[in-house]
Amino acid sequence: MIKGAIFDLDGTILDSMFIWDTIGEDYLLSLGKEPKENLKETFKTFTLEHAAEYYRENYGVTLSVNEIIDGVNKMVERYYAETVKLKPGIEVFLEKLKAKGVKMCIATVTDKPLVEISLDRLGVRDYFSEVFTCASVGHSKEEPHIYREAQNHLGTSKKETAVFEDVVHALRTAKLDGFVTVGVFDIHEENQEELERLADCYIENYSDFEKFWNSINK
Repeated sequence: MIKGAIFDLDGTILDSMFIWDTIGEDYLLSLGKEPKENLKETFKTFTLEHAAEYYRENYGVTLSVNEIIDGVNKMVERYYAETVKLKPGIEVFLEKLKAKGVKMCIATVTDKPLVEISLDRLGVRDYFSEVFTCASVGHSKEEPHIYREAQNHLGTSKKETAVFEDVVHALRTAKLDGFVTVGVFDIHEENQEELERLADCYIENYSDFEKFWNSINK
């Protein structure tokens, strides 16, 4: 029986992946530097810290890592504060998980202030007891540290804890570490077949809670 749920943010709770499609290039251009590559693909598994270090090492950006992160966050803050929306059906889905007694928290690459400002505005912050970020744990989602910290916070076993992710590399990490995995469809993940294969339960949308609940607890 699932007693805990760890949710990714972008593409899983929020319909916000579009923000990150060009932010790597946009930030460099704001500094007067020309991108030499598809930075979305380069940064696919990076934390914000790793991306900032990459700018310094490969593009000669002389700002500090923290200054770069602050600059990127300022560029995207308006979207989180004013524009991004919830994935359709997620609010009702969260309410039903809460009614089942499932404890929930968030594990995300996105910096905590952006998480808080968006979830507060959209009225769903109170469903989550804590927000864990790759920055706070010091590891990307290529490693399981963020999921383990979230699990310890929830006080559930791995077999009782579902990890909700919309991208293959993150779901694979949780799967290999022994968590129950829930793949969530988002158009920005090109390899949906692999996401579905890795997932113990695959959600195309959040509209059918009973189907999800029966599938994940069979």
